[in-house]
Amino acid sequence: MQIKQNLFRFMAVLAVSLTMIVAGASSAWSADIRSAKAAGQIGEQLNGYLGVVSSAPADVRAMVQDINQKRRAVYQRIASKNGTSLQAVEQMAAKKAINKTPPGQYIQSSGGWVKK
Repeated sequence: MQIKQNLFRFMAVLAVSLTMIVAGASSAWSADIRSAKAAGQIGEQLNGYLGVVSSAPADVRAMVQDINQKRRAVYQRIASKNGTSLQAVEQMAAKKAINKTPPGQYIQSSGGWVKK
């Protein structure tokens, strides 16, 4: 019974945290993220981080790097808090981000970048 409660608590914390991360690691970047995704410059990767799909200006690349650093820090806190691996949190975040990606934007698949 205790294991089920702990697992439920872990999943609830993880879901809330990942929702916040997927929405944008920094609210200041949110509009820029949406614009860059809509333009096909960036997309969600299988590892839980943003990636550059096509040529992107330096400011977009810097934004991706900044957001990914913030995502990693949050993922690490979630993993540490819940006694799981960073990789497990990254994989869950990737699934959530890819599922939330609207049609027409890019996601990474095992074969490379594809429009959802």
